[in-house]
Amino acid sequence: MDRDSALAIVRRAYAMNLLAAAGVADPRLEAAFAAVKREDFLGPGPWPALRWAVGYVPTPSADPVYLYADIPIGIVPERNLNNGAPSLHVPLLAHAAPREGEHAVHVGAGTGYYTAILAALVGPRGRVTAIEFDPDLAARAATNLAPFAQVRVMQGDGASLPFDPANVIYVNAGATRPAETWLDGLAEGGRLILPLTATRTTANPVNRMEDVERRGAVFRIERRGGDYLARWISAIGVFPCAGGRDAESEAALWTAFEKGGWQKVTRLYRDGDLPEERSWLRAPGWSLAYR
Repeated sequence: MDRDSALAIVRRAYAMNLLAAAGVADPRLEAAFAAVKREDFLGPGPWPALRWAVGYVPTPSADPVYLYADIPIGIVPERNLNNGAPSLHVPLLAHAAPREGEHAVHVGAGTGYYTAILAALVGPRGRVTAIEFDPDLAARAATNLAPFAQVRVMQGDGASLPFDPANVIYVNAGATRPAETWLDGLAEGGRLILPLTATRTTANPVNRMEDVERRGAVFRIERRGGDYLARWISAIGVFPCAGGRDAESEAALWTAFEKGGWQKVTRLYRDGDLPEERSWLRAPGWSLAYR
């Protein structure tokens, strides 16, 4: 058996294991993870694999087989920027449910690996708009994604760059609020995967250093006419979204996390004046509500 055939078997097993661990049964998503070569998006090996107990550890060699495990791989390790754990993306992509022929927007594309999986899911009749804030990463993504004719890479602020109406908006960075561009850009029936994160820094009286607490949750937002249906997916920790954060929304988000109840959220409103008894979160210009 030649090397390419052997790696294809490894990728298939990797994809099967990822979906099984996530409890996701989706043959199209499994096929996409099996088809896209992760090594094409990570530069030359050996690669810095993030081991939570010890930090980055180089893979034993440049053999791509070491990439087909549920581990983040550093793309700019000195800045703690990673090609994230695939197990995080499996359930999020399953909730986004990209279909053949649709237009998907990927905010926070990094070097393009998960963009390529979106491209496999929308197929050659679909389109993917990949947006990356970091100029170096955007350039790497454009090179890596050149074989995918249906992908366009844009460098800039993913919370403000305009794009054509999208069936899927897949955000891979932590915002404190949904950008107006994202809500306006959702087509009828479109799905927004929205990670909301908050950070709080407090003084530590024991060692006089600062404690940093982080909280985050991912919501699926679906546009139905003038309504935005909302559903909690999971907890999350993710790199901040440049342009997608403001202090007032972050404070409101932290208060909401403190009181709990995010699993009961069913609606997003572009209005911050809902009655408190209906609201999980109220912030200037938007709310997440129970009904």
